[in-house]
Amino acid sequence: MGIRLGDLVERFGGELIGDPNLQVVGIAPLTDAGVSHISFLSNSKFRAQAGQSRAAALILSPNDDALVAQTYSGARIVTKNPYAYFARAAQYFEALTAHVPPPGIHPTAYVDPTARVDASAHIGPHVTVEAGAEIKANAVIDAGCFIGREAVVGEGTHFFANVTFHARCVIGARGILHSGAVIGTDGFGFANEGGVYIKIPQVGRVVIGDDVDIGANTTVDRGALADTVIEDGVKLDNQIQIGHNCHIGAHTAMAGCVGVAGSAKIGKYCTFGGAAMVLGHLTIADHVHVSSGSMVSRSLPEPGHYTGFYPLAKNSEWEKSAAIVRNLSTMREKIRALEKALKNTTTNTTKQEDES
Repeated sequence: MGIRLGDLVERFGGELIGDPNLQVVGIAPLTDAGVSHISFLSNSKFRAQAGQSRAAALILSPNDDALVAQTYSGARIVTKNPYAYFARAAQYFEALTAHVPPPGIHPTAYVDPTARVDASAHIGPHVTVEAGAEIKANAVIDAGCFIGREAVVGEGTHFFANVTFHARCVIGARGILHSGAVIGTDGFGFANEGGVYIKIPQVGRVVIGDDVDIGANTTVDRGALADTVIEDGVKLDNQIQIGHNCHIGAHTAMAGCVGVAGSAKIGKYCTFGGAAMVLGHLTIADHVHVSSGSMVSRSLPEPGHYTGFYPLAKNSEWEKSAAIVRNLSTMREKIRALEKALKNTTTNTTKQEDES
């Protein structure tokens, strides 16, 4: 199904340079786009590829347009944020051909008689919905999902196959939980007495806001007493661990394999690169950006970009550096002793000169 460029610009804005009646059938990368595709340029390093692209139209910034237009003869949509424009356009193209599951409950699903499932919701094969749970309008629950007692799934939220959503957990509207995500597991809470661990009951919930994406095999623990909270617009990649009683601020994004220990409070609009770690009970301000592989071992009260890892090196060089680091304390004491001795020598010399 083709889309007029003019219709695309009417929907998403931008300045169109070219024929508004030109039809495009989808979005493709610069190198793969054909004469019926639209493509985008969000990284100026690829200006040369954009100039040679066969795409019918390009989405690009004003700065890039001034240069690309010298060699590219197709239509252009000029916008301040080409990548965001591409994302919205891609969503629109996908929606035109997306499969919409029919409303209703599959015969193999188990829905407790006290659960409330909106008539417009889709409950797939072998889904379990326990007592008192609520599935709101246009929600989609794919095959094999488990929804615990008194849990709430918001309007238009989509659980992909085999999501586990434990008792009393709540998610708002338009959420996406990918396969294998587990929400509301017990937090890692134990008291130690004489070397024996005593389990602390985890009776809080997980409360998730609107427009939250949670990736495959990501786990979010329920709170011990209070709730674990994930605010609106948070994006969690695959294989992330969020500990009990954490609070993740709105529109924060975390890449794969991030780990956040219990009771950490993370601000809004933060980003965490892959495999970053956050220790428990820390507070991180809004607009903090943590590099991949970094270990956050203290609270970060100010916004900024933080990095906490030793640069990669050849193993032999790393071993030498590690040996130096291990001896830093001893080296510091030796330097202090030398400074003290030098100071004493200087003082004695000056005293002798004054006496003479």
